[in-house]
Amino acid sequence: QVQLVESGGGLVQAGSSLRLSCAASGRTSSRYAMGWFRQAPGKEREFVAAIRSSAGNTYYADSVKGRFTISSDNAQNTVYLQMNSLKPEDTAIYYCTATNRGLHPGLYVLRTSYDYWGQGTQVTVSS
Repeated sequence: QVQLVESGGGLVQAGSSLRLSCAASGRTSSRYAMGWFRQAPGKEREFVAAIRSSAGNTYYADSVKGRFTISSDNAQNTVYLQMNSLKPEDTAIYYCTATNRGLHPGLYVLRTSYDYWGQGTQVTVSS
């Protein structure tokens, strides 16, 4: 089992930056990849970004490419999401996720590819 705890959410103005953190505990040695999804009110949970733990390969949704950066500190079992140039449409609950399964690059965007989820952290961007 892997436990995930997110932090760093908040209320910011459009154009601002936030950094989310996700601390993993438990069976972290078998962790293959970690990522972030988000869910806005009335919408489906959608992929934001993912990182392959060993190789460091990163994947992004088109909507955040160039503005968000995912990174990891494997020694600290922590993954980060640096969010710059935030927009009101980025408002959502952000969930950290992890998987122990090897994934084809095309599968990182699917919710079903991940086995573990955090409780989420609220990000609100005002216009």
